[in-house]
Amino acid sequence: MYLLTIRDGLQTRHIGPYASPAQAADDLDGLLAQCGERAHWQIHELEAPGRRTSDVQPLAAAA
Repeated sequence: MYLLTIRDGLQTRHIGPYASPAQAADDLDGLLAQCGERAHWQIHELEAPGRRTSDVQPLAAAA
């Protein structure tokens, strides 16, 4: 699943979820037409909860 984030000035909009980044990109053109010229956007891949917890190594205690 993918989420489209658009930042326009102080406003941040989260749109989605989408099944593919291509679907998010298809909606992007229409959404950017409603935003200012300096709007920034990003497509994020959503992760299932606990998906990456096995990859995280515990921090060693500071001595």
